[in-house]
Amino acid sequence: MMHSKRLVAVACAALLSVPFAVCAQESEESSSPFSLTYGVTTDYVFRGVSQSDNSAAFQAGATYTAPFGLYAGVWGSNVDFGEGGPNFEVDYTVGWNKDLSDSWNLDLGVNRYTYVGSSSGYGNIDYNEYLAKVTWNGPVTVSGLLGYADDYSNSDAKQTYSAVEASYDIGDTGFSVGASVGYTTIKAKENEWPRRSDYYDGSVSVSKGFGPATATLGYYDTFGSDAPALRRESDTYKPGVVFTIAVDVP
Repeated sequence: MMHSKRLVAVACAALLSVPFAVCAQESEESSSPFSLTYGVTTDYVFRGVSQSDNSAAFQAGATYTAPFGLYAGVWGSNVDFGEGGPNFEVDYTVGWNKDLSDSWNLDLGVNRYTYVGSSSGYGNIDYNEYLAKVTWNGPVTVSGLLGYADDYSNSDAKQTYSAVEASYDIGDTGFSVGASVGYTTIKAKENEWPRRSDYYDGSVSVSKGFGPATATLGYYDTFGSDAPALRRESDTYKPGVVFTIAVDVP
């Protein structure tokens, strides 16, 4: 289970499944400015919603950390959005990370979500998201995340995402537990895609480290006023269990 302060890994610990769900550890853990991570998961879940049609995914990412807290990264995964949709997601991130004190950390960044392999009639769904994260590191690590996309899925829709996550390392056992709650709101035109919606996502997880590898078992779900309708439209919104193995290469 990753506990990186960077936005590229902001949600891995609690299965919020930000696309950078398998990525580098904190730069201070390695003398090299480069870090790599690769992994496999039984389902690529992003904010409570399956991006791989409830199927397995292979994921890999790389991060470069420059002086003064600046960083840049790239991350990829296979996806399945249905017939004619893209086969792969490739995301790019740039950001700035700063320790405000021994306990507090601030992370500001931009993610560019891109999708590859769709048919000519599917359309372009690439978009940017602006992210801010504040983390408190104490006996329990608690983070708050806010994301905003002003052109969600290249559709003129406005998406806002907010989340709170917590994780706890269980002594020297190598185990950690995590939980998260997030809220998505999409402001779109009536009867146009993506549909106007508001829903929550939640997750709980347990992880165990094995040297450079981490195994995570988690449960995720969506809920709220629009969740039942979304579930009727697509199985990707339904709850599930995910098992992930990620390996860090410092």
